[in-house]
Amino acid sequence: MCGDLKIICVFLLMLSLLGDNYGTKGEPQVPCYFIFGDSLVDNGNNNVIRSLARADYLPYGIDFPDGPTGRFSNGKTTVDVIAELLGFDDYIPPYATASGREILRGVNFASAAAGIREETGQQLGGRVTFSGQVNNYKNIAQQIVRIIGNENSAANYLSKCIYSIGVGSNDYLNNYFMPQYYSTSRQFTPQQYANVLIQQYTQQLKTLYNYGARKFVLIGVGQIGCSPNALAQNSPDGRTCAQNINVANQLFNNKLRALVDNLNRNTPNAKLIYINAYGIFQDLIDNPFAFGFRVTNAGCCGIGRNNGQITCLPFQNPCQNRNEYLFWDAFHPGEAANIIVGRRSYRAQKSTDAYPFDIQRLAQL
Repeated sequence: MCGDLKIICVFLLMLSLLGDNYGTKGEPQVPCYFIFGDSLVDNGNNNVIRSLARADYLPYGIDFPDGPTGRFSNGKTTVDVIAELLGFDDYIPPYATASGREILRGVNFASAAAGIREETGQQLGGRVTFSGQVNNYKNIAQQIVRIIGNENSAANYLSKCIYSIGVGSNDYLNNYFMPQYYSTSRQFTPQQYANVLIQQYTQQLKTLYNYGARKFVLIGVGQIGCSPNALAQNSPDGRTCAQNINVANQLFNNKLRALVDNLNRNTPNAKLIYINAYGIFQDLIDNPFAFGFRVTNAGCCGIGRNNGQITCLPFQNPCQNRNEYLFWDAFHPGEAANIIVGRRSYRAQKSTDAYPFDIQRLAQL
């Protein structure tokens, strides 16, 4: 059929086949991805809130295609990476701007300074607490019922989606270990406090379950005691992590992992997994050079000791070698670290990364 143009036809056929395999995206592995959390995954919800916890200005977003969006990073967050790996062709929109049929692919409800406890982060001003985020999800779920047309079809749709929850960090950072503002450290031992947090956390998970959620990703608290801020305030040498903070974080994480077992046994059709962010971060701190990091104890952007006294100021000049810094600012990992944590959350590289299995497997169930 091609005559003398056979070579050109073969070339075009090869391009077509390559396009089928590499150039076009199929459907995402799950129909939607709902995200709950704090500044580690906030992608713009705090932009419309009267709060000191905002990142809608440069140098935040300096390496992100859209510039400053409200992400507390120089680039992508962990959930951006996970969304890509799940096959979504764009990032999940923030609740503040999500509308119409785009909510069918998921919504990001995360809010910087948010915690499990209602008072957490209040010294920073406005924020949407975990319970507030769950209430916002209830609103979105009701909108999805109206879009799809009936409750049974909507429930079936939502049961296939992934619900990512990463809260708890601020309940330590901006509550328990801030005795000048909060009384919790005088009311509770670390063990008691972890129990109180898990009890409240469980109630919110049950509400999500009652509104259609079935596939849960519970992300553990990272090593807050190793952040530039914790080092600046608590470390004699600027390198030794604050063990009292990390021990408290591990108490919470151990109870969160146990909650996964409990709810998997006792909640019909629910499938929960735990992501060991603490352990993944431990790898990056213990062996930074293997992952391309040269600086693990200071922020790329910040003020004061370890660049950890406060977060980036507007239009401040950050470090040039951003991918070599584990932390972007006083509290938050940079894009390079977020990519590693996101990838290992999606597809576990070590048996300890995810329990009882990773996000990739959860998406297939």
